[in-house]
Amino acid sequence: MVDLGCWPGGWLQVAAKEVGPRGIVVGLDLAEIDPPMTEQNVATLVGDLEEIQVCERVLERLGGRANVLISDAAPKLTGIRTVDRANEERLLEAVEAMIPLLLRPGGDFLAKILEGPEAQLVDRRIRGHFKTAKTVKTKATRKGSRERYVLARDYRGPAPEEGPL
Repeated sequence: MVDLGCWPGGWLQVAAKEVGPRGIVVGLDLAEIDPPMTEQNVATLVGDLEEIQVCERVLERLGGRANVLISDAAPKLTGIRTVDRANEERLLEAVEAMIPLLLRPGGDFLAKILEGPEAQLVDRRIRGHFKTAKTVKTKATRKGSRERYVLARDYRGPAPEEGPL
């Protein structure tokens, strides 16, 4: 399992329990997890999601492509709506680009998406590469929040004429 945007580590802890002692979870974030994770089946890497070459480090640590790819990544907010939306879209596009590199065919994907017209376009593109997809909100999501998650199952991969997402 891979967790993109893993700081502060809450999803890593949940993922570690889900995969059990025989599985492995690799987390990637710009920020180092502090204090470090103590779970034996968790490895964390510091790196930028917008640098596609970090996928090599993730794959090396994982030992191949993941069965599950999750992303709770969000940029630091500036308070300037146009800048924040552009940063959110750029980050989501970076996660989208990593799907064919990190997720095995048949794998599942869960990612935070902040509602907005730009994110909806990326959301639609992502959904087209999975057998099923739906939007979910967690119980912990604050009322009025733009935060939601896309849960997509059974990754089919990009169409041959498309190349990577």
